[in-house]
Amino acid sequence: MHALNTSAVCDEATTSAQPDFAAIKARQQATWASGDFAVIGTTLQIVGEMLAEAIDLRAGERVLDIAAGNGNATLAAARRFAHVTSTDYVPTLLDKGRMRAQAEGLSVAFEVADAEALPFDDNSFDVVLSTFGAMFTPDHTRPASEMMRVAKRGGRIGMANWTPEGFIGQLFKIIGGYVPPPAGLQSPALWGTEPHLVALFGAEAADIRCVRRHFNMRYESSAHWLQVFRDFYGPVHRAFAALDTMKAAELEREIIGLLERCNVAGPSSLVVPSEYMEVVIVKRA
Repeated sequence: MHALNTSAVCDEATTSAQPDFAAIKARQQATWASGDFAVIGTTLQIVGEMLAEAIDLRAGERVLDIAAGNGNATLAAARRFAHVTSTDYVPTLLDKGRMRAQAEGLSVAFEVADAEALPFDDNSFDVVLSTFGAMFTPDHTRPASEMMRVAKRGGRIGMANWTPEGFIGQLFKIIGGYVPPPAGLQSPALWGTEPHLVALFGAEAADIRCVRRHFNMRYESSAHWLQVFRDFYGPVHRAFAALDTMKAAELEREIIGLLERCNVAGPSSLVVPSEYMEVVIVKRA
């Protein structure tokens, strides 16, 4: 773990193309509502638990989980006796999170909300969390600004974001070769890079700390992983649906090849370490 110099600047190239963020968001919302992300999401629970520890979450704190999906960070915070509000712009995902909280007897408030336009007052929360959520918003500056706005002075923001170099980053590069993203849209994987985080949060941050971690995807085989993600993970599900039979077969071969290259379990099963950036930001007091 190391602190970043928040005076650093980001050297990313800019483009003159101005994306239609409203149209992109509508398509993204439909993507995440397709399949059943909760099937994938529940496997990521350990990431929420580790983030809650990294941010030193305390009992009684007011916590906001944005783009919460089916509630991994939400549940981790509620288990630590925080007062949690869980938000997402896909109501069916919140329903899955609500069912999980009820099964454990946890008290959580659930509210449909857009990460780019949060319906909360300034300086409302001690802690703001997002695990593999805010990174997928089309306009990166808006959710970053909103997270800073609703966090109290001296409060903390905790995120888990896939890196460009990790398995998921490589997966999205492959998918982008078949179903290109809209022109001018920044890659979600930039949220897994330190310069981009400094550019988004540095002006109002007293500290930004990043740790590269790995989440191990564990499946029976590459074919099993592909079946699960093709059926349930929105971006993969929609990518295959958009392709003809020949292109879908090519995409399948490329993804299987990536899985086989990344598999550390040998021929008996599939274990794929997927790198992500664990981020803790302290807002200026």
